[in-house]
Amino acid sequence: MATKRDQQVIAIEEHYFDPELTQHFSSADEVPSGLRQRLEDVGELRLREMDEAGIDIQVLSHAPPGTQRLDPDSASLLATGVNDRLASIIKTNPQRFAGLASLPTPDAAAAADELERCVNQLGFKGAIIHGLTNGTFFDDKKFWPIFERAASLDVPIYIHPALPHPAVVDTYYQDYLTDYPGLETAAWGFTVETATAAIRIVLSGVLEKYPGIKIILGHLGEGIPFLLWRIDHALSRPGNKSLSFRDVFSEHFYVTTSGNFSDPALLCSIQEMGVDRILFSVDWPFVANDPGVEWMESLHLNNEDKTKILSENAKRILHIS
Repeated sequence: MATKRDQQVIAIEEHYFDPELTQHFSSADEVPSGLRQRLEDVGELRLREMDEAGIDIQVLSHAPPGTQRLDPDSASLLATGVNDRLASIIKTNPQRFAGLASLPTPDAAAAADELERCVNQLGFKGAIIHGLTNGTFFDDKKFWPIFERAASLDVPIYIHPALPHPAVVDTYYQDYLTDYPGLETAAWGFTVETATAAIRIVLSGVLEKYPGIKIILGHLGEGIPFLLWRIDHALSRPGNKSLSFRDVFSEHFYVTTSGNFSDPALLCSIQEMGVDRILFSVDWPFVANDPGVEWMESLHLNNEDKTKILSENAKRILHIS
């Protein structure tokens, strides 16, 4: 199977639900029944929609909020089960599925060990983190053992959105949520929260301490490629600690097309970061497969660059053979 241009397609931010974990989600995390059906399906429906769109491989990752809001003991116990069950799902169809680990970040040491187990024993391709961990950004030094382990294993960490901090919601968005509930999530709240997390990671120094770290952002970089020159310029003004934000970001970060099928946004990302740092994804089932693949086929890029985005970059970064 391939696109109409006979190019293999690997989509790397494609979600599912583990019923045992979702029992611990709050009412704020509920999704419409149609989405839930797709999230819980890891067989016939999912594969049919992949086939119809021409997607060869989905890299499966649990949808937010993951285990990031649980207590340490519950997070560790649940993450182990979630990852074991995902490994079993992948084994049923290893030619079509790969996986990103769910990490119990409320216990950072356990999360680092779980990442190593998932990569070395289960064959996972990296890990995904959803938003803040019980109100704490991922750059906090207590999480640095996870970065260290990811660097030593040569696997990426995908920084994925989750609902913003409640205080941010109350201050920034609450006035408009009755009429525009999407403002809190994909329309703006997700972007602000995740971009802030990424900027903090650069400023924290963890990337210099563990230079092998690879970080992936969805949605074409949560707006950072568009703002990269300005962020770098502002942080270079007198009074700031010496840092080339642009260089550090461009050395360690990769971005995906998930849920952002925009020609100008993609071209900006390519111009700022280079085509070798762009990976295809859809954000299924929150976004349908067909528009993403059709958009890639219609882009005015040469076939070599399209092949890099559609599959070759994912193969290199995630070690997919």
